[in-house]
Amino acid sequence: MAKTYHHNSPVELESGEILPEVVIAYDTFGTLSEAKDNVIWVCHALTANSDVKDWWPNTVEEGRFLDPNKYFIVCANFLGSHYGTTSPLSINPTTGEKWYYDFPRITVRDMVTCHRLLAKHLGIDRVKLLIGSSIGGFQCMEWAVTEPDFMENLALIATTTNTEPWAAAFNESQRMAIRADGTWGQLRDDAGLDGMAVARSIALISYRGAPAYNATQQDRDNPTDAAFERRAHTYQQHQGEKLRRRFNAFSYYRMTEAVDSHNIGRGRGSVADALRRIKARTLVVAISSDILFPVEAHIPMRQYIPDVEYHLIESSFGHDGFLVEHEKLNNIITNFMNY
Repeated sequence: MAKTYHHNSPVELESGEILPEVVIAYDTFGTLSEAKDNVIWVCHALTANSDVKDWWPNTVEEGRFLDPNKYFIVCANFLGSHYGTTSPLSINPTTGEKWYYDFPRITVRDMVTCHRLLAKHLGIDRVKLLIGSSIGGFQCMEWAVTEPDFMENLALIATTTNTEPWAAAFNESQRMAIRADGTWGQLRDDAGLDGMAVARSIALISYRGAPAYNATQQDRDNPTDAAFERRAHTYQQHQGEKLRRRFNAFSYYRMTEAVDSHNIGRGRGSVADALRRIKARTLVVAISSDILFPVEAHIPMRQYIPDVEYHLIESSFGHDGFLVEHEKLNNIITNFMNY
């Protein structure tokens, strides 16, 4: 069961808009040491939540890199998401009604602002490791640039320094699907859900790519009749429906906008200048078949972060390799932390 922190003071967003208050949902695992020197902070990916065990299998276990017997693990649901932190379905204290479409646009930097508020509330002023994959990596990178003394070690997995047009095009296609839903525009919690299911189907193509689909969604060999119903069809429908049952389109819309806003160099001179600010000993991990944040997207991290170690995981599972290749990832991170 997630805990909550109520920050009862206004929070200014990067846009200049103000949230009158913020509620932050978070989970912890393990025990904080007396010296507070065993903290690992996990930043989660797009539609995940603060319960790391729920979405990152084979990690929060004894002997793994998120061993709760060894570390105190913190994960906060980021601003705008569906799972307990202030979002479009929260009540706007000014109006007494749900925010819905009036919820302001947010950026990754706004997510990090809220993480920092929670860290202060918990009395954590430095972590052993800050780790994130995908959009979680965006947050970690921003935090490491904004507050470089906060983390001793940093792990950036299957991520990028800025959202390239290729990824932004996928995100806009997803928002187009939501806008095409006939219920979008109505003041109801389930507005846009059918469109969001289609959006999820679009996203999955970028998460997996051809090798993974062709390896896992093949129909039976040597069909005798024309195949109008394909295994890949039902897979896409199933995945869209799964998200439809557990998420909301308002959050999904604002979150994909936040992804598109990501550029670590914005207002900092350049990507290189921003990355040079990072003081933490840093691990960068790319997935060989990732088409969303491909191998070449990790080159600036390798070039400009002062103290960096790089690994490439060979996998046919694309961007989702960080979820699937847990043994390879565990070995890399465990070795990195045993310095």
